[in-house]
Amino acid sequence: MAPSQAPSTEIVERLDRRWRVLWLAAALALFALLALYQLGLPGLHYDEAKEAGVNAMELLTGAPVSAFRGASVHLFGRDLPLMVQDYIGALNVYLALPFLGLTGIGVPNLRLLSILTGLAALLGLERALSAWVAMHRPNLPARAAPISVAGLIGVTLLAASPSFVFWSRQGIFVTNLTQPLVFVAIWQGLEWLRSGRTRTLWISALAGGLALYAKLLAVWIVGPFALLAGGWWLWRRWRGDETAPRLTLFQAAGMVVAFLLPLTPLLLFNLQTGGSLAAVGGNLGQSYYGVQNRDLLQHIPLRAQQIVQVLRGDHLWYLGGVYGNPLAPWLALTAVAVGLIRRWRLMLGPLLLTGAAFAFSLFTISDLFITHYALLQPLLAGVVALGLATLWPGAGAAQGWPSPRAGMALVAVALLLWLGLDLAATARYHVALRESGGLADHSDASYHLAYYLEYNGLGAPIALDWGMDAPVRYLSRGRVQPIEIFGYDSPQAPDPDFQARLDIFLPNPDNVYLLRAPGQAVFAGRREAFMAAATASGRAPRLEATFTQRDGTPLFEIWRVDP
Repeated sequence: MAPSQAPSTEIVERLDRRWRVLWLAAALALFALLALYQLGLPGLHYDEAKEAGVNAMELLTGAPVSAFRGASVHLFGRDLPLMVQDYIGALNVYLALPFLGLTGIGVPNLRLLSILTGLAALLGLERALSAWVAMHRPNLPARAAPISVAGLIGVTLLAASPSFVFWSRQGIFVTNLTQPLVFVAIWQGLEWLRSGRTRTLWISALAGGLALYAKLLAVWIVGPFALLAGGWWLWRRWRGDETAPRLTLFQAAGMVVAFLLPLTPLLLFNLQTGGSLAAVGGNLGQSYYGVQNRDLLQHIPLRAQQIVQVLRGDHLWYLGGVYGNPLAPWLALTAVAVGLIRRWRLMLGPLLLTGAAFAFSLFTISDLFITHYALLQPLLAGVVALGLATLWPGAGAAQGWPSPRAGMALVAVALLLWLGLDLAATARYHVALRESGGLADHSDASYHLAYYLEYNGLGAPIALDWGMDAPVRYLSRGRVQPIEIFGYDSPQAPDPDFQARLDIFLPNPDNVYLLRAPGQAVFAGRREAFMAAATASGRAPRLEATFTQRDGTPLFEIWRVDP
């Protein structure tokens, strides 16, 4: 074949860095555009407010800090919270401070942190994939891995994904902070295996510790990666591979210190409360919501179905509709199969890591929530990206089908199909969200509830169900502080002391009570117990106000008890 007719394989292989940067920038810009649109919707979820907003607002306004389980450290004249849940650290609280301090206390202001976290996750995924590809190109210099086609494909697969976009918009709701931290740990760990630089080892350990502090769930990836990377290193050293880095006692000690340092607040929290240990130990057999952890295998079908839903994006019903990318799971399976056929060694490590993370996900101390897979989705995209990249000239087999030009065409078609269907689904979600304002616990009805309470001077309502306290506190900037008395001991029925707690407030006719509308209860039985107790005491419950979704469905109610 004449040179003029030959496919420009060499040019493609050496794709100019400027074009790769442009591709990366375009994907990041697309994600930012989709994620930033109408950022105040859906409504503020309880977890967003509870796990960052309320404590950050209290620190900024000088109000007393309502630390989780009362666990805090006193520094700089303030009580600083250690955790926001038994298994979620207060990292989002401190990261939110500059955003809220500079832009004000509001919902879009808080979500800016989540959007930047999503952008960081995309960059972390690209770096991790590029470092992994570089591991399989021994002739590359030991400096930082160049931007790889696999990394660019991985970012592109997520840029318009409905799951990634809308989970990132409410990132505190799914603790998306674990995403960039996990991928920084992987990236730097791989760079240490390539170069042996002490700095990369320590950064990897630090990022892994921070990921675990952000949410203990990060152990799904941090733990298996440490085992796989450590095992690979030991195997190479045992074989006498001179390219395997040496690990000195000084390096190992620094790695342990770097890993444990960000876990110090978690340790202090457990010394004060024992909360994390109790949460894990008390749910080994059966979780808080009744999931049977004794038979993990029974969870496989549900978790597998959730992976498919995450890829399609058709699980975001609370935005006002159900849309998705029906081809995504099939394209993903095809890409992985192609990758295994063409370069199984390139695919093996990430597939083992994904499989181990999936196995970890079968156990839960709460419930088998699909939102847990916010951590796993970028890893899934990375595996698919590696499979597609084996079709790119220079990344697959040296000879045979497809030709370089055909390989590029196949990748382009797959990306256009995936991206186009993702874009269509994400756009339809945005249209539905503009109409619905969010549904159920994500409804913007919570905004109206908070404003009603604040502007009517109802500063201490009695909350008889979950989901209202934290959003109202944050949205009112602490001017309204609901008193939760429904009791967390059992979601199924009131605890024995519920009646005694309620009796404290019933005699005062100025008290108001927050309830969920019939059919919307999260903690069952509290509504009935409240009505019965009020009537038995000779008082008359009176509905003062109802707050509905935009479609008219009642969600929240304010009640009074008249003499």
